[in-house]
Amino acid sequence: MRRRTGLVTAGVAALAWGELLNWRWSRTLVGNSAGNSGGAAEAVVVLGFRNSGTTANFINRWRVRAGIRSIATDSAQDTRVIFSGGATSGGASEAQLMADYAKSVLEFDGTVLLEDQSATTWENITNVIPLLEDVDHIRIASQPAHALKARAYLRRQRPDLAEKLVRADDYRPGEWLFVKPLLAVYGLWALRGLGAHERKVSP
Repeated sequence: MRRRTGLVTAGVAALAWGELLNWRWSRTLVGNSAGNSGGAAEAVVVLGFRNSGTTANFINRWRVRAGIRSIATDSAQDTRVIFSGGATSGGASEAQLMADYAKSVLEFDGTVLLEDQSATTWENITNVIPLLEDVDHIRIASQPAHALKARAYLRRQRPDLAEKLVRADDYRPGEWLFVKPLLAVYGLWALRGLGAHERKVSP
């Protein structure tokens, strides 16, 4: 009985730890998105994940949904969604597969732009920068650790554009609940190259 209780306690602690880290990462290197989007032009950048099939894979489908739900209601008509990711198997690019899913399955009819040459997160950011020059707010949608890494890269490459970063809706309490501890472990590894100043939760 005592062993079972210990396992339950450890399991709950792991779930809480995964939630906390993903929550923190979703709120790092972003400005205050509350009440600052009205009438402003914004871009939502959706980062692709390795996709060797002919349709968007599970992770990319989730990232597309997170990107679409990140669009601020009061700026929906002036929002561009940028799908970023190159081809990984000689077929269609990740960007194209995500755009196809957004349009055909989610019936998204807003402005869509494709960046279909990137093979790394650094290249994702490098290649979308020309598409971000004239917007007021930038949201980057992915799993929280990956999105934070991309925001840090934007800050390194173009600190002026990084000032426009606001939160995407890619973290919700309880979503991916049982996977979040694994995402947290992977995130700690993926973010090992970030400096302390790039890990502070935004006010």
